[in-house]
Amino acid sequence: MSLTVSPSAFAPTPLRFPAFSVDGLAGTSFKPQHLSAILGEGKQRGFFEIHAENYMGEGGAPHRALEAVRRDHPVSLHGVCMSIGGPQPLDRKHLARFRTLVERYEPALVSEHLAWSTHQTTYFNDLLPLPYTEATLRLVCDHIDEVQEAIRRPLLLENPATYLAFRESTMGESEFIRRIAQRTGCGLLLDINNVFVSATNHGFSALDYLSAFPLAFVGEIHLAGHAEQGDDEGALLLIDSHDAPVGDAVWKLFEIVIGRCGPVPTLIEWDSNIPDWPILKAESAAAQAIIDRYAAIARKDRHAVA
Repeated sequence: MSLTVSPSAFAPTPLRFPAFSVDGLAGTSFKPQHLSAILGEGKQRGFFEIHAENYMGEGGAPHRALEAVRRDHPVSLHGVCMSIGGPQPLDRKHLARFRTLVERYEPALVSEHLAWSTHQTTYFNDLLPLPYTEATLRLVCDHIDEVQEAIRRPLLLENPATYLAFRESTMGESEFIRRIAQRTGCGLLLDINNVFVSATNHGFSALDYLSAFPLAFVGEIHLAGHAEQGDDEGALLLIDSHDAPVGDAVWKLFEIVIGRCGPVPTLIEWDSNIPDWPILKAESAAAQAIIDRYAAIARKDRHAVA
C-alpha cells in the first residue's frame, strides 16, 4: 500500500545549514573545479546540484568543497544509482548512504531517476528504460515508498531519456508517471531535454507529451545539452550527453512549460566537456531570465484581475 509522505509527518530536527529557498531560482551542477570562482563571487542567487554518489565517502576534499558551497547556497541532491525501476530489491546500504547525505546537507530538493542500472551484482554505467506495465508500476511505487520512508521527505522522480520502447508496455510514459505520483505522493522532476531527446528518437511530439504530462506534480526542471548521432539506418539519434549548451528547441519547450507551471526551480546540467564557470553561469542566467519574465507576467495578470 502506497503512502503519501509529508515533511510535517515527522518531528523537526535542528538544522545544520541555513534553510534557503529555491523557489523561482535557476541553478547549475556543482563541479569542484569551479569552487574557487564560486567562492570568489560570494553568495549568489541560485542553487547547486550534486550527484549523491560523488559524496558517499565519509569525508575528504569532496565534502570540504560541498560544505563551503552549502554555507551560502541551497543544494539539490540528485541520485543516479538507486535503480528505482529495477526488478530486484533496493540496495539497503546504498539507500542508507543516500539517507545520510540528506540528513547531512539538508538539500532543498531530492531526486532520482525513473530507470534501472543494476542486475544482480552487476552495475551498469547507464540509466536503462523499463516497460510501462501494471507490474512495473507496482514495483516502482514500492521502491519510491521505501526511499521516501528512509529519507523522511518526498522524492522527485525524473522522466527518462530513452532510445528504445518495450512492446509489452500497456500505457504511455506520461500516464505511467502520473499514476506513480498519485499513488506515492512523490513529486516530479521534469527533464525537458529528456523529453526532446525521446520525442526525436521515437518520432512523437514533445508538445503532445508535455500536454499529457502531470505538470501539477513538477517540483524541479532540468535543462541540458544533447549530442546528435546517426543510428544503424542513418536516421537521426539524439543522446542525452550533458556536454554542451542547452539547445534552442529545448529552450523553447522550457518557455512553454514555465508559462504553464510558473517559476519552478530549474537546473542546468553539464557533466562532461565541462566549461569554465562563466559559461555555465551564463546558461543558468538565461534560465533565470525566462523564469523572471514569466513570473513578472503572472504578477501583472494577478494585479489586473484584482
